[in-house]
Amino acid sequence: MSEAKTLRPWQGTSPRLGERVYIDPACLVLGDVVLGDDCSVWPMAVIRGDMHRIRIGRRVSIQDGSVLHITHASDFNPEGFPLTLGDDVTVGHKAILHGATLGSRILVGMGAIVMDGVVVEDEVIIAAGAVVPPGKRLEGGHVYAGNPAKALRPIKDKERAFFPYTAGNYVKLKDEYLAAQG
Repeated sequence: MSEAKTLRPWQGTSPRLGERVYIDPACLVLGDVVLGDDCSVWPMAVIRGDMHRIRIGRRVSIQDGSVLHITHASDFNPEGFPLTLGDDVTVGHKAILHGATLGSRILVGMGAIVMDGVVVEDEVIIAAGAVVPPGKRLEGGHVYAGNPAKALRPIKDKERAFFPYTAGNYVKLKDEYLAAQG
């Protein structure tokens, strides 16, 4: 049995990494995936760009056990839905992002699910366990929670300051991991 490869091509397209990206050896990044500078992908995460593209901005952290995927083009959905994440996005443990567009400065809580065709504007917190149903738009500057996810309240200044803090914290941590690899 051969050792599994963390970065895998699919149909002639290989993942592309920006500078200073940390990819844990126990995760999978496959196909048409672009990760921006200073991103980190942690153990057991799967980023699967096999039937459409995935574009991830700078300083994005994909936590343990998260699944990032797309919606393929078909007769039911001629364009499909790629997955796009902006900058300074923290994706919590075991979150699922599927064929959605997320802006910048977003926190996706642990176990949250963001489904096909969703658009998340900048500066949004999606609470742990929230389910964002297909086609929903989350207005920037709010906290969303529940199933289906609904706006709870506007983001507080302290929460707004957390976006660059948490992104920067994971940049420091992944730098430590990269340094340990030598």
